[in-house]
Formats: sequence, structure tokens, C-alpha cells
Amino acid sequence: MLNVACIGAGYFSQFHFDAWQRIDGVAITGLTNRDRAKAEATGLPVYDSAAQMLAEARPDILDIITPPESHAELITLALQHELKAIICQKPFCTSLQEAEKMTALAQKAGIPLIIHENIRFQPWYRLIRDRINAGDIGTPLQARFQLRPGDGQGSRAYLDRQPYFQQMPRFLIHETGVHWIDTFRFLFGDPVAVYADLRRINEAIVGEDAGFFALDHAGGMRSMFDGNRCLDHAATNTRCTMGEGVFEGTDGTLNLWGNGSVTRRDFGALEPVTLLPPDTHKTFGGDCTYHLCAHVVKALQDGTPVENLAQDYLEVIRIEGAIYRSAERGAKLRLP
Repeated sequence: MLNVACIGAGYFSQFHFDAWQRIDGVAITGLTNRDRAKAEATGLPVYDSAAQMLAEARPDILDIITPPESHAELITLALQHELKAIICQKPFCTSLQEAEKMTALAQKAGIPLIIHENIRFQPWYRLIRDRINAGDIGTPLQARFQLRPGDGQGSRAYLDRQPYFQQMPRFLIHETGVHWIDTFRFLFGDPVAVYADLRRINEAIVGEDAGFFALDHAGGMRSMFDGNRCLDHAATNTRCTMGEGVFEGTDGTLNLWGNGSVTRRDFGALEPVTLLPPDTHKTFGGDCTYHLCAHVVKALQDGTPVENLAQDYLEVIRIEGAIYRSAERGAKLRLP
């Protein structure tokens, strides 16, 4: 049995709690949150502080589900205890320098620090990678994802679910676009150059809420993220996939649709075939939070490699920084 303790009881924590409770061999033995009433409403064992919970609940895994401003303090505290793993939500820390420091401390302590970057664990992206690697579309040449959640219009945008979105000085890329930086790396490897153009549409918020970035990958492959939170796409649940994607190669095209289905059209063909049916999960994004948590548990139990280690995720933060610099300069930037 692996014991899990969680810090944070905000909007997204519900998906973490649900995931852990469905994994065999796992028990949630503690939860702490700055608003104790929110924590108690979950029915989980509640502690007054993270320090008390770590000392008394003695978890194997600590799941940090809090905003970036709290990450460094909580990770530093957690590393003083005998943990098998720490999982930390994204955005990871408040800066690249802070993230590098926390990563180095975790490596020195010998405790895996894993970033909760769950979009790559959505079943459609696992399938798309498998199909690309199997040669289904030949040589991949370009990919595009259009983010269209439709939740960014008006003065009350985001207030009902994640109100802090309105005050983030860097929003579209820092909070949301990083998912696809990581996903494009997962599918096509590290990029070698980036070009970006960002803007703000809704004046009720502080940061950017629309724009695009294009990544050059090795071998001539290019990927593009085209995001606009003020626009939607045709889906009963626009948060299922958050948009639609196209992945094109010399022998065919894969399409990701807003209902979570994936189709393939061979080069020269008129009709596509369905590779993955529409998503029927009642939780977020094809149950990707469960898949990430289960992946970590399996890695700890079997000794298999774990994805999303902080030392690898630092590259996502570096690319994010390059995207903002590219947008500020209006220029394409080479990446180290």
C-alpha cells in the first residue's frame, strides 16, 4: 500500500482525489489546505499544516496541488521527509531559477520530483504518438493544435472556476500553452527554434489570452499552437480536448476532434477512418489525471522510468521563456 498526502483543495484538486481513490494499492492519508473548511468538505483526513501532515501521516507520495508561489516552500519542506516521490502541479515554481533550484535539491535528496503535466497522458495523444511512431502518416511534416475553450469572454471570465486567471501577468502560454509545449516535445522531440505572436483580447484580465507559437523540430518538422480563449469549437464539452488538432505527414493525416475522437485519412483518400471513438469519461480530459497518477504508482512499484521528472520539465520552462521573448521582439529565436 502506498500512502498519498495532498496539499491543496482548489478547483482542480477534485480530479487528483478521484484519481488516487481509484488506483489499487493507494490510500489518501492526509490533506491540508489554507481554507480548512474546503478540505473538510472532501471527507478526507485533514491536517492543520503541511508540516504536521508530513510528520504524522508519513506519506510515501506528496501531491502538491497549489499555485506556483507556494511550490518552493512546500518542496523544501517535503524534502526533509522520507518520501518515495513528490508530484507538483504546473506551472512549476515562479521562475526558471527557482525551478532549477528545487530540481537540484530534489536530485541531491534522491527523491523523484515529478511535474503534474497531464495533457500528454490524454488517450488521444498517446494514440497519436503510437501511430506516428508506427509510420501511419509517413514522415511527419507539420502539426497544429487550435485551443478554443470558449471561456474567456466578458468581465466574469474564469471567476467561477479559477479566478486567479484574471490576474496572471502571463496567462495564455504560462498557464495553458505550456501543456502543448510539453505535448509537442512528447510527440516530436525538442524544438530547435521558436516564433511567437501574442495579444490580449479581454481587457478584464491582465495577461495575454490569444496568440500562437510555432516550433521547429529536427528533420524539418514544425508544430504550431494557435490559442484563443475567447473562441470555442464544436463540442458538447469544450474542456474535453480544449480544441482540435491536425497532424500531417507524407502518407496521411491524423485529426483530433473536440469530442476526443481521432481519425486517419490516408494521403490521396477522401474519407477518414476512426481510430479512437469519442471520449465517454466523466472526469477531465480523457481521465488524464488518473493516467498520470497511475503511471507514477506503476513506476514506483515496478522500478520503470517515470515521465515528467522536473529535470526534464525544465526544458518546457526554458521554451516558454523563449516564446515570450520571441513575441516581445517580433523575431524567430534559435533555441540552445
